[in-house]
Amino acid sequence: MLQPDPLHAFWHTPIGVHRLAQADAVNEVLVRVFQTLRATDATAKTAHPFYASRDDLLQRIRLPEWEQLVRFIVDSVRQTVVLANQGAWHEAKPGFQIAMRGIWFQISSQGSHHDVHTHGNCSWSGVYCLQVDPPEQRSQHPVLGAANGVTRFYGPHFNRLGGAAMDFGNAYLQNAHLDVPPVPGQLVVFPSWLAHQALPYHGSADRVIVSFNVSVHAAGGSDELHSYAHV
Repeated sequence: MLQPDPLHAFWHTPIGVHRLAQADAVNEVLVRVFQTLRATDATAKTAHPFYASRDDLLQRIRLPEWEQLVRFIVDSVRQTVVLANQGAWHEAKPGFQIAMRGIWFQISSQGSHHDVHTHGNCSWSGVYCLQVDPPEQRSQHPVLGAANGVTRFYGPHFNRLGGAAMDFGNAYLQNAHLDVPPVPGQLVVFPSWLAHQALPYHGSADRVIVSFNVSVHAAGGSDELHSYAHV
Protein backbone atom coordinates (compact mmCIF):
# COMPACT_ATOMS: atom_id res chain seq x y z
CA MET A 1 0.00 0.00 0.00
CA LEU A 2 1.33 3.43 -0.91
CA GLN A 3 1.72 5.81 1.97
CA PRO A 4 0.86 9.51 1.63
CA ASP A 5 3.79 11.32 0.06
CA PRO A 6 3.94 14.34 -2.28
CA LEU A 7 6.14 12.35 -4.65
CA HIS A 8 6.80 8.65 -5.17
CA ALA A 9 9.61 7.94 -7.67
CA PHE A 10 9.30 4.58 -9.45
CA TRP A 11 11.00 2.70 -12.26
CA HIS A 12 14.48 4.10 -11.96
CA THR A 13 17.22 2.94 -14.37
CA PRO A 14 20.30 1.42 -12.69
CA ILE A 15 23.69 2.15 -14.28
CA GLY A 16 27.06 1.31 -12.73
CA VAL A 17 30.32 3.18 -13.46
CA HIS A 18 33.59 1.50 -12.49
CA ARG A 19 37.30 2.25 -12.98
CA LEU A 20 40.10 -0.27 -13.48
CA ALA A 21 43.06 0.70 -11.29
CA GLN A 22 45.73 -0.83 -13.57
CA ALA A 23 44.09 0.37 -16.77
CA ASP A 24 47.15 1.92 -18.45
CA ALA A 25 49.18 -1.29 -18.58
CA VAL A 26 46.20 -3.49 -19.41
CA ASN A 27 44.86 -1.21 -22.13
CA GLU A 28 48.21 -0.78 -23.87
CA VAL A 29 48.65 -4.53 -24.30
CA LEU A 30 45.06 -5.22 -25.35
CA VAL A 31 44.96 -2.41 -27.92
CA ARG A 32 47.96 -4.01 -29.65
CA VAL A 33 46.26 -7.42 -29.50
CA PHE A 34 43.02 -6.07 -30.94
CA GLN A 35 44.83 -4.25 -33.74
CA THR A 36 46.59 -7.50 -34.62
CA LEU A 37 43.31 -9.45 -34.61
CA ARG A 38 41.79 -6.86 -36.92
CA ALA A 39 44.80 -6.92 -39.27
CA THR A 40 44.70 -10.71 -39.54
CA ASP A 41 40.93 -10.96 -40.02
CA ALA A 42 40.46 -12.08 -43.62
CA THR A 43 36.88 -10.76 -43.63
CA ALA A 44 37.80 -7.24 -42.48
CA LYS A 45 37.85 -4.27 -44.83
CA THR A 46 41.21 -2.74 -43.96
CA ALA A 47 40.29 0.77 -45.09
CA HIS A 48 36.93 0.84 -43.30
CA PRO A 49 36.81 3.24 -40.31
CA PHE A 50 34.74 0.84 -38.17
CA TYR A 51 35.53 -2.70 -37.09
CA ALA A 52 33.76 -5.07 -34.71
CA SER A 53 35.19 -8.45 -33.78
CA ARG A 54 33.21 -11.62 -33.23
CA ASP A 55 31.78 -11.95 -29.73
CA ASP A 56 33.87 -15.03 -28.83
CA LEU A 57 36.92 -13.29 -27.35
CA LEU A 58 36.53 -15.23 -24.11
CA GLN A 59 37.59 -18.37 -26.00
CA ARG A 60 40.17 -16.72 -28.29
CA ILE A 61 42.44 -14.66 -26.01
CA ARG A 62 44.74 -16.13 -23.38
CA LEU A 63 46.73 -13.33 -21.77
CA PRO A 64 47.17 -12.17 -18.14
CA GLU A 65 45.99 -8.66 -19.06
CA TRP A 66 42.87 -10.05 -20.72
CA GLU A 67 42.10 -12.27 -17.74
CA GLN A 68 42.56 -9.25 -15.46
CA LEU A 69 40.07 -7.24 -17.51
CA VAL A 70 37.52 -10.07 -17.54
CA ARG A 71 37.80 -10.45 -13.74
CA PHE A 72 37.30 -6.71 -13.35
CA ILE A 73 34.21 -6.83 -15.59
CA VAL A 74 32.66 -9.74 -13.69
CA ASP A 75 33.38 -8.16 -10.29
CA SER A 76 31.94 -4.83 -11.44
CA VAL A 77 28.80 -6.45 -12.83
CA ARG A 78 28.38 -8.34 -9.57
CA GLN A 79 28.50 -5.08 -7.57
CA THR A 80 26.00 -3.31 -9.81
CA VAL A 81 23.62 -6.28 -9.95
CA VAL A 82 23.57 -6.62 -6.15
CA LEU A 83 22.84 -2.92 -5.64
CA ALA A 84 20.20 -2.84 -8.40
CA ASN A 85 18.31 -5.79 -6.91
CA GLN A 86 18.28 -4.69 -3.28
CA GLY A 87 14.74 -5.17 -2.08
CA ALA A 88 13.78 -7.33 -5.06
CA TRP A 89 15.59 -10.50 -4.00
CA HIS A 90 14.15 -12.53 -1.13
CA GLU A 91 17.58 -12.73 0.49
CA ALA A 92 19.94 -9.84 1.14
CA LYS A 93 22.96 -11.65 -0.35
CA PRO A 94 21.82 -14.71 -2.32
CA GLY A 95 24.20 -16.85 -4.30
CA PHE A 96 24.13 -16.26 -8.04
CA GLN A 97 26.15 -16.93 -11.16
CA ILE A 98 27.15 -14.55 -13.93
CA ALA A 99 27.26 -16.08 -17.41
CA MET A 100 29.18 -14.23 -20.14
CA ARG A 101 26.99 -14.43 -23.24
CA GLY A 102 29.37 -12.60 -25.54
CA ILE A 103 32.33 -10.22 -25.39
CA TRP A 104 33.83 -8.35 -28.35
CA PHE A 105 35.87 -5.27 -29.24
CA GLN A 106 35.15 -2.36 -31.57
CA ILE A 107 37.53 0.09 -33.24
CA SER A 108 36.15 3.30 -34.73
CA SER A 109 37.52 6.45 -36.38
CA GLN A 110 36.79 9.00 -39.12
CA GLY A 111 33.29 9.81 -37.89
CA SER A 112 32.05 6.23 -37.69
CA HIS A 113 29.29 5.43 -35.22
CA HIS A 114 26.92 2.72 -33.99
CA ASP A 115 23.21 3.46 -34.34
CA VAL A 116 20.56 3.19 -31.58
CA HIS A 117 20.06 -0.39 -30.38
CA THR A 118 19.43 -2.66 -27.42
CA HIS A 119 20.90 -6.07 -26.56
CA GLY A 120 18.84 -9.26 -26.46
CA ASN A 121 19.19 -12.64 -24.71
CA CYS A 122 20.86 -11.13 -21.64
CA SER A 123 19.98 -8.97 -18.65
CA TRP A 124 23.07 -6.73 -18.39
CA SER A 125 25.52 -5.25 -20.85
CA GLY A 126 28.56 -3.03 -20.59
CA VAL A 127 31.16 -1.01 -22.43
CA TYR A 128 34.79 -0.62 -21.36
CA CYS A 129 37.02 2.04 -22.95
CA LEU A 130 40.64 1.22 -23.78
CA GLN A 131 41.71 4.10 -26.02
CA VAL A 132 40.41 7.45 -27.24
CA ASP A 133 41.74 10.98 -27.69
CA PRO A 134 42.41 12.95 -24.45
CA PRO A 135 39.27 14.71 -23.15
CA GLU A 136 40.28 18.25 -24.15
CA GLN A 137 41.30 17.19 -27.64
CA ARG A 138 38.26 14.95 -28.15
CA SER A 139 35.71 17.56 -27.04
CA GLN A 140 37.22 20.36 -29.15
CA HIS A 141 36.38 18.74 -32.46
CA PRO A 142 35.06 21.60 -34.66
CA VAL A 143 31.90 19.72 -35.69
CA LEU A 144 31.21 17.01 -33.11
CA GLY A 145 32.26 18.99 -30.03
CA ALA A 146 31.67 17.45 -26.61
CA ALA A 147 29.52 14.69 -28.15
CA ASN A 148 32.52 13.32 -30.04
CA GLY A 149 32.61 9.57 -29.41
CA VAL A 150 30.31 9.53 -26.37
CA THR A 151 27.93 6.71 -25.54
CA ARG A 152 24.39 8.09 -25.43
CA PHE A 153 21.77 6.28 -23.33
CA TYR A 154 18.07 6.86 -23.96
CA GLY A 155 15.99 6.55 -20.80
CA PRO A 156 12.50 5.02 -20.52
CA HIS A 157 10.95 8.47 -21.00
CA PHE A 158 12.46 8.85 -24.47
CA ASN A 159 9.69 6.89 -26.23
CA ARG A 160 7.07 9.13 -24.65
CA LEU A 161 8.40 12.29 -26.31
CA GLY A 162 7.12 11.54 -29.81
CA GLY A 163 3.42 11.66 -28.96
CA ALA A 164 3.40 13.49 -25.65
CA ALA A 165 2.23 17.05 -25.15
CA MET A 166 5.22 19.22 -24.26
CA ASP A 167 4.53 21.80 -21.61
CA PHE A 168 6.00 23.23 -18.43
CA GLY A 169 4.50 20.52 -16.26
CA ASN A 170 6.30 17.59 -17.85
CA ALA A 171 9.76 19.14 -18.04
CA TYR A 172 11.05 16.01 -16.28
CA LEU A 173 10.35 14.08 -19.52
CA GLN A 174 12.41 16.37 -21.66
CA ASN A 175 15.85 15.36 -20.36
CA ALA A 176 15.51 11.88 -21.79
CA HIS A 177 19.09 10.96 -22.66
CA LEU A 178 22.44 10.71 -20.88
CA ASP A 179 25.83 11.19 -22.58
CA VAL A 180 28.74 9.27 -21.03
CA PRO A 181 32.13 10.43 -22.36
CA PRO A 182 34.68 7.71 -23.19
CA VAL A 183 37.44 7.51 -20.57
CA PRO A 184 40.21 4.88 -20.81
CA GLY A 185 39.83 2.46 -17.90
CA GLN A 186 36.15 3.27 -17.37
CA LEU A 187 33.48 0.57 -17.46
CA VAL A 188 29.77 1.40 -17.73
CA VAL A 189 27.36 -1.41 -16.78
CA PHE A 190 23.74 -0.97 -17.88
CA PRO A 191 20.52 -2.97 -18.34
CA SER A 192 20.46 -4.69 -21.71
CA TRP A 193 17.02 -3.24 -22.50
CA LEU A 194 18.34 0.33 -22.30
CA ALA A 195 18.52 1.89 -25.77
CA HIS A 196 21.92 3.40 -26.53
CA GLN A 197 24.28 4.36 -29.33
CA ALA A 198 27.90 5.29 -29.94
CA LEU A 199 27.87 8.79 -31.43
CA PRO A 200 30.23 9.62 -34.32
CA TYR A 201 33.90 9.70 -33.35
CA HIS A 202 36.76 11.46 -35.08
CA GLY A 203 40.22 11.75 -33.53
CA SER A 204 43.92 11.19 -33.94
CA ALA A 205 43.70 7.95 -31.93
CA ASP A 206 41.18 5.21 -32.70
CA ARG A 207 38.32 4.78 -30.26
CA VAL A 208 38.79 1.24 -28.93
CA ILE A 209 36.22 -0.36 -26.63
CA VAL A 210 35.20 -3.75 -25.31
CA SER A 211 31.48 -4.57 -25.12
CA PHE A 212 29.82 -7.55 -23.47
CA ASN A 213 26.52 -9.21 -22.55
CA VAL A 214 25.86 -11.24 -19.42
CA SER A 215 22.98 -13.11 -17.86
CA VAL A 216 22.60 -13.63 -14.11
CA HIS A 217 21.21 -16.82 -12.59
CA ALA A 218 20.35 -18.01 -9.09
CA ALA A 219 22.83 -20.51 -7.69
CA GLY A 220 19.97 -22.91 -6.86
CA GLY A 221 19.13 -23.44 -10.51
CA SER A 222 15.81 -21.56 -10.73
CA ASP A 223 15.54 -17.86 -11.47
CA GLU A 224 11.87 -17.72 -10.46
CA LEU A 225 11.15 -15.07 -7.85
CA HIS A 226 7.36 -15.27 -7.71
CA SER A 227 5.03 -18.20 -8.19
CA TYR A 228 2.17 -17.94 -10.66
CA ALA A 229 -1.08 -16.94 -9.01
CA HIS A 230 -3.71 -19.67 -8.73
CA VAL A 231 -7.08 -18.73 -10.24
